[in-house]
Amino acid sequence: MEEAPNAPERILRWETKFARQSQSPGAAAAETTKYSQTDVRQVLPSIPVPTLVVYGSQRSSDSIDVRSPRYVAEHIPNADFVEVEINHLPWGEGREALCDEIEEFLTGTHSHLDLRRILTTVLFTDIVGSTEQAVQLGDAAWSGLVAQHHMIVREQLARFRGDEVDTAGDGFFAIFDGPARAVSCALAASETLRSVGIEIRAGVHTGEVELAASAVRGIAVHIGARVAALADRGEVLVSSTVKELVAGSGLAFEDAGEHELKGVPDRWRLYKVVN
Repeated sequence: MEEAPNAPERILRWETKFARQSQSPGAAAAETTKYSQTDVRQVLPSIPVPTLVVYGSQRSSDSIDVRSPRYVAEHIPNADFVEVEINHLPWGEGREALCDEIEEFLTGTHSHLDLRRILTTVLFTDIVGSTEQAVQLGDAAWSGLVAQHHMIVREQLARFRGDEVDTAGDGFFAIFDGPARAVSCALAASETLRSVGIEIRAGVHTGEVELAASAVRGIAVHIGARVAALADRGEVLVSSTVKELVAGSGLAFEDAGEHELKGVPDRWRLYKVVN
């Protein structure tokens, strides 16, 4: 019978080190010895079921030679052999690729779960009465006011660890990894801008979004924009989702009633943030 490649001694040392993390040194050594002395070559041709053999192509130089898993696949009748870009199967980075291969092997297709969808908090702001102010001030003065507005909002985004996504004229779209920070950022920006004669409105919502290059998309984005559009001068409105998530944060709210959000199913209860 063709001889299978021997595992390098460094693999034995690696496995022993790994095993020590979860059991006593003696038990780890016994477990490693058992694995190193197990020879399954004779039973491989008798395996009757469909078999998938996976090799992590990004494994480090301390990992087993690719010839060993290939040998296993070649001696199991009709076995499939695939390489995936992953290190330390099955728990390393890139395990999504492993899941895809297993899913395709079992079902014949990929579901292609979008791993670029994340739960985040969206914040929308814009200047109240911007058109009227632009006409009243003139182009030069208005441009200066907008520049000041942008500087103040960006300072608050940095302070509360928000990420600017888009700036459309006199409005901002940003995302946060926590709803309380998004609300606090909106309040701080509104207060600071008011001191220089600029009034804004803001809306905050938390939900799943899709990240696509530099864009952030999804129904949660539309909800956040619609909530902001319903806010009055100087108001920060939030969805019921945000209110529930920040319970215990010290933020206070007033019920702003149920509203229909254009293009969004159902009616939504909104809340005004109370300073």
